[in-house]
Amino acid sequence: MKKIMTMAMMMTIAISATAMTYNQARNEALFLSDKMAYELGLTKSQYEAVYEINLDYLMSVNRQASLFGKYWTRRNNDMQYVLSAYQYRLFTNTEYFYRPMKWQNNTFTMTVYSRYSNRSKMYRGQPTAYSSYRGGNNRGSASYYKNRGVQKPSSHASGSKSGSASHSQSGSTTSFDHNIKPPHNTGTTGSGNKGRSGNGNSGNSNRPQRVFR
Repeated sequence: MKKIMTMAMMMTIAISATAMTYNQARNEALFLSDKMAYELGLTKSQYEAVYEINLDYLMSVNRQASLFGKYWTRRNNDMQYVLSAYQYRLFTNTEYFYRPMKWQNNTFTMTVYSRYSNRSKMYRGQPTAYSSYRGGNNRGSASYYKNRGVQKPSSHASGSKSGSASHSQSGSTTSFDHNIKPPHNTGTTGSGNKGRSGNGNSGNSNRPQRVFR
């Protein structure tokens, strides 16, 4: 009996060791959400909600099997309520947004860093939720964001954005940055939520070309 309890304790420690701390999770969620705001043209309220959703997901991942488990599914469901239909298509066709973590060399890796090499480069200020939100909106059976009235962009041109990054309703504009890694064609098929082929750029030459690793 004592041996079984010891083994169970060791397994618990091993699982806990692979999970992010709150500070790690919120910093990763901030970087990821900032790049989503940049590429998807998020409004201010969308940015706040996307940060919360990303933080909840990152805090819920504690082992390899949970990478694409129920909390990943809940994240995608929440995103559908927060993003416009156009933004959601871009989200699902961008591998480092849709599948933001992978298991590599016995540890978790954030896939967004395969695209954005400068880890100190930010396009937006910190959302209010960064200093106040501690997680938990993804714990209910129904989406917390279903009726939250998140402000979405008034319109998007189908398949493209003009100029630099999209002008969001928060008044933020950005231009593309030299710290983004150049395109790298690996021949990988984009996952998306419907098994789409290719990188899903939809004719958009203004956004950074996506990298799949």
